[in-house]
Amino acid sequence: MPKALSEFNIISRYFAPLTDNFVGAKNLKDDAAIISAKPDYEIVVTCDAIVAGVHFRSEDSPEDIAARGLRVNLSDLAAMGAQPMGYLMALLVSPDLTEHWLERFVGQLALDQRSYGIKLLGGDTVSAPGPLTLTITAIGQVLKGEALTRDGAKIGDRVFVSGNIGDACLGLSILRGEVENLSDPQSKKLVDRFLRPEPRITLGQSLFNVAHAVIDVSDGLISDVGHMCAFGNLGARIESGSIPLSTGALEALKYKPDMLGNLITSGDDYELAFTASPTAVPQLARISLETGVSVTDIGEIVSVPGVTLVDPSGDETQLAVEGYKHF
Repeated sequence: MPKALSEFNIISRYFAPLTDNFVGAKNLKDDAAIISAKPDYEIVVTCDAIVAGVHFRSEDSPEDIAARGLRVNLSDLAAMGAQPMGYLMALLVSPDLTEHWLERFVGQLALDQRSYGIKLLGGDTVSAPGPLTLTITAIGQVLKGEALTRDGAKIGDRVFVSGNIGDACLGLSILRGEVENLSDPQSKKLVDRFLRPEPRITLGQSLFNVAHAVIDVSDGLISDVGHMCAFGNLGARIESGSIPLSTGALEALKYKPDMLGNLITSGDDYELAFTASPTAVPQLARISLETGVSVTDIGEIVSVPGVTLVDPSGDETQLAVEGYKHF
């Protein structure tokens, strides 16, 4: 690493400004941060790492890497209904890191911090020959007893999902050159959905006392619905015709109809899947309108374990609840 980019120079010049005068961060001059929790609140903490060649492409821009690294963690906070507060960041970079790369990386973090109301609290920067690795620990807060969890689904609950499913899968396929029949605007939207997910923070905060179980769709819709069901040894019947798909996804399916299975089982959508009573439908319609995030009823929680896909003709397919494998 060039002398101008020593660890302490990087911290003081690039990362300390991201604390935005958060008192407990002490301008990153100490080894730890001090976080004050409001009375009657609980702290929610989540940690995810993204690695070049595994979670993103080594050729991705520093802006896309920064956005993805922060937002996938914020999605976990969203799934628990938490308000983001701050984050810790550990960055492992190659010795040939440049100031231009850092400026772009930090610039995107600053933009996202303003968008999501979050500040850098501390972390570590390491120069090593391994792949670029970004590890973020996001910290949020929620009123005591109001955190949303994955358990709690009940027989007879409806299954809902926010936004659209499968766009991130298609975006990655486009980057790999596997889908070529879409218009440039459609392709760009799908690629952006993979590179820069949108954590559903406001929606998550609106689901307390409405949703019984909530999870963010990171490992694939079918897999993550299965995770919610597993807590109570329950199952789900998912109506394939009800799964929300974007215009780009519907267009892609015209050329490759067999892609539907990939769209509903691949990860990286970072939407919220949740269960709620059928009587909550009118309230969810209001929440959708208030948050600007679509919410779609896609199925039902049942007593028989496993996830069953029901097509418009009524044919049923029992699905393996696997999703993305980390190992």
